[in-house]
Amino acid sequence: MSLTICFRCVRSDRKTKGWLSSPSRRHASTSLSSHDELTKTTRNIGIIAHIDAGKTTTTERMLYYSGVTRRIGDVDDGSTVTDFLPAERARGITIQSAAVTFKWPPGNEGSSSTKSNSSKSNLSHTINLIDTPGHADFTFEVIRSLRILDGAVCVLDGVAGVEAQTEKVWAQANNWSIPRIAFVNKLDRDGAAFGRTVKEIGSRLRGWPAVCQIPWWEGGKGRFSGVGDAINLRALKWVEGGDGKTIQGFSLEDLREEDEAFQAELIKARAALVEALCEFDEELLGTWLEFDDDSMAIPAQAITDSLRRCIIDGSGRVIPVFAGASFRNIGVQPLLDAVNDLLPNPTERPDAEVSLGSSKGTLSELLQGKMIQSFGSNRQLSKKASKPTALVASIEACALAFKVVNDLRRGVLVYVRVYSGSIHRNAALWNTNLHVTERAQRLLQMQASDAIEIPNIPAGQIGVIAGLKHARTGDTLMSYSGANPKTGPPAPLNTLQLRPIEVPPPVFFAAIEPHSLSEEKNVAEIIALLLREDPSLHVNMDEESGQMLLSGMGELHLEIARDRLVNDFKAKATMGNIEISYRESITAVTASHRYEFDRDVAGKKGRAACEAFLEPIEGSDAIQGSSFERDGNLITIRIPDPDDDAPLPGELSAEALSMALVNGATAALARGPRRAFPLHSTHVILTFDPKLDCFGTDTTPVAISSAARFAVHAALKEAHSNNNIALMEPVMNVVISCDESSLGAIVHDLSSARGGHVLSLENDSGSETAFAELPSIDIDRVYAPPDPFASGSGSGVSANGPGQQRHVTARVPLKEMVGYLKHLRSMTGGRGTFVMSVDRFERLSGPREKAV
Repeated sequence: MSLTICFRCVRSDRKTKGWLSSPSRRHASTSLSSHDELTKTTRNIGIIAHIDAGKTTTTERMLYYSGVTRRIGDVDDGSTVTDFLPAERARGITIQSAAVTFKWPPGNEGSSSTKSNSSKSNLSHTINLIDTPGHADFTFEVIRSLRILDGAVCVLDGVAGVEAQTEKVWAQANNWSIPRIAFVNKLDRDGAAFGRTVKEIGSRLRGWPAVCQIPWWEGGKGRFSGVGDAINLRALKWVEGGDGKTIQGFSLEDLREEDEAFQAELIKARAALVEALCEFDEELLGTWLEFDDDSMAIPAQAITDSLRRCIIDGSGRVIPVFAGASFRNIGVQPLLDAVNDLLPNPTERPDAEVSLGSSKGTLSELLQGKMIQSFGSNRQLSKKASKPTALVASIEACALAFKVVNDLRRGVLVYVRVYSGSIHRNAALWNTNLHVTERAQRLLQMQASDAIEIPNIPAGQIGVIAGLKHARTGDTLMSYSGANPKTGPPAPLNTLQLRPIEVPPPVFFAAIEPHSLSEEKNVAEIIALLLREDPSLHVNMDEESGQMLLSGMGELHLEIARDRLVNDFKAKATMGNIEISYRESITAVTASHRYEFDRDVAGKKGRAACEAFLEPIEGSDAIQGSSFERDGNLITIRIPDPDDDAPLPGELSAEALSMALVNGATAALARGPRRAFPLHSTHVILTFDPKLDCFGTDTTPVAISSAARFAVHAALKEAHSNNNIALMEPVMNVVISCDESSLGAIVHDLSSARGGHVLSLENDSGSETAFAELPSIDIDRVYAPPDPFASGSGSGVSANGPGQQRHVTARVPLKEMVGYLKHLRSMTGGRGTFVMSVDRFERLSGPREKAV
């Protein structure tokens, strides 16, 4: 006997539409609950995965079942909600992360009879979801989304298993300690192997796979039709060809009549799940002992709570695994339940890291006044800073701008995550990076390209501010009562930084040519918009040719930038061929050069001096003085202790003087003397002696920066004249996925034709992984249900079979990887894929230098 149920997303169309079409009703219901309750029922999650694993398709089903959309969009048709850019719809891939907000289950009324014990899932939760790109060129887009998330769903391709880019995004999630669950997708496709994928999770991601669901194949070897829930001891079967809303639920007793073999496997899965969790969670071990070691008698809620405790720290030591096929509308609703049940709310996450100048701490330490009390004693603080409690009490809100989008209808939209307080409409926001004040004229809650106006964005929520003219990705925005709009909050609060982000160096560049002189200004303004949206794009002017050079993370990255420039923004410009961004480097120590700057700057007298010499980083001696790392170079500042006879110029602090010197040196290193490439692996030593290099009130920060720049320029010219400038090229870390039959041709091509070095060859179940520092998992102890279509004994294809997937890890010069994808596809019959990232810059050998 089976029970046909309507999962909690299934209600009458009339009710669902009514809930959706009345924003005021939604806000009214929210306002009735306290802010604490609202925060506890909020989930800020992201979907991360390798390209083409099914992230956008899964997101589309989530929106449909939660009632946000009335039809299911398709990536191939270009009709999805989150892939709304023309370039995304044309290519069928996600290019920029998109944020959507929905309720699950959609409303508080009613609950599914299939889950009576789990009160958390019966409450309507607000889920702020970010769909991230999977292509390696857009890794920065994933990084800036991950740092503001509280949890993540990692989608895996059930056919391909754990792929190279999956390992990369998983490692990034480890860096931010984000709790994660895994969803094995595409189990309806030929060659899908759930058991093999589970074992790969253990071997390649170095976490213990806790199998919470197992796939249900009709008759053991038929089509994929449902899942077995090892937590709640039930089976769920979806109607073939339907929209996924009507599901048959089977208890263990019902399942005996329906599919006895599957019932036995489900019992085995429950025992393996409990046994695995008992190794990590003492509380569940105690419960297990109370029930006389009977895994079947343990309540479902106890297992759910144990899973939550095991993943809440974000270490990735336990990985709950769920099963489904999003394209066939199978398994998405239980996945949403798992998001509510297992992933944390904003209050359960560690405190956000903040910095005041060079002092670092947590947000709670700042709000308690501890960071202000410990702020450096030699700094100039405001009078209010002597009362830290009163100072921090005036902070109304603190938020991080993690994404900027230029919307053709609404203008510039700034996505923010609020960490404390609440941002209200028309609030004055101080930008601590740019030191400007802007007003939050409109606050929005985004549904990808659609939006709903809201009165405020409370702590723990993700929202959008429309109308900000200056805010960029990574800026910290602060609302402060009684602040002067021009000067902002008193020091040191005006230097507050939330979770700073490092932008990876670009490795490709292309020249942009406006069609006429009159178009130059328009093109420059459009490029400035692109740079606000994507900080991993860089632009600079070539002084010799006068060209604008746009730099990015990869071929596709620059191709998309060109498409947006020409097609979306209608710029009248042409982008040249994609080139490699080389570097220059010092090979020997230079003499010391002193430069005295004495010119009028902006109508004011400017005079300062500075001494500089250069050396390779590798041969640097013990560093004396304060050092700063800039774009692969090291800048050391030496300032002899000033005395009363020679104080620092004007009101400059030692910190401000150091930054002026660093800025001057950075400007000089941006353009090398040999081929105008930026400098790399160069150590700059700057000496500023107040007795010799200071000239009273004429010595300004601008004059100091200029003196440092010209001193470094002089040292670079000397190195060039002595033939001590070498060229360096970017070398990439490349991971190629291919089958066994193509392995020999790929290795030969990399090592002979492309000058690369093969580092490792591994199969899918190999022990080598990107997480070599983590303890390895004994795969033989991991439970995985048998794969009915695999040619092995439940662990995937045989070890030496022709279809075995192999991974080649190599280090290859970037110049040889331009256009490599087409070549790889021709060698592998269209089945090979690869991802690459910058490994290092290496000095060019003689023959390669001549070729450049």
